[in-house]
Amino acid sequence: MKLPIITRRLYITRLDESMAESMHINSIDEDNRRFVPDEVFETVNDARAIIKTLISYYECDDKPLVYPIILNDGQNIGYVQAVPIFEGWEIGYHVARPFTGNGYATEALTAYLPPVMRRLGVDKIHGVCLAENAASRKVLEKCGFILAFDGPGPYQGKERHIRRYIWR
Repeated sequence: MKLPIITRRLYITRLDESMAESMHINSIDEDNRRFVPDEVFETVNDARAIIKTLISYYECDDKPLVYPIILNDGQNIGYVQAVPIFEGWEIGYHVARPFTGNGYATEALTAYLPPVMRRLGVDKIHGVCLAENAASRKVLEKCGFILAFDGPGPYQGKERHIRRYIWR
């Protein structure tokens, strides 16, 4: 996959260890704790350790592919990712709370989907969120994901009310 992926306001590139502090800060906001608690890094060292692991996955075909979202001014504001699941691949994303409501997640996801799907050799990708997560639902729908399921299902190790979308 050719990086960086550049849009009008941001770029998507590879992680590096210098991003540990911003990854830690971005991960500890209230929304991340509520919706994706397994992606909260309580310390900079925790973030650095996961960055090292995620960097090692870039050459793999069956591991999460996580890339930071960087504003044109250099601020790391979140990430986009593709994660292997039983049914194929799932898209994920997070924009830290100080940067939400500006369309960054939609812009990043729109730019990320075609190249990551080419890299993975897939023609569809899933998007899953809690039904109560109106912001994530809105991003998926703005990006053209189609609702495929609305009901109880596994989420973060618990049975929750989820929405599963598909993008082709």
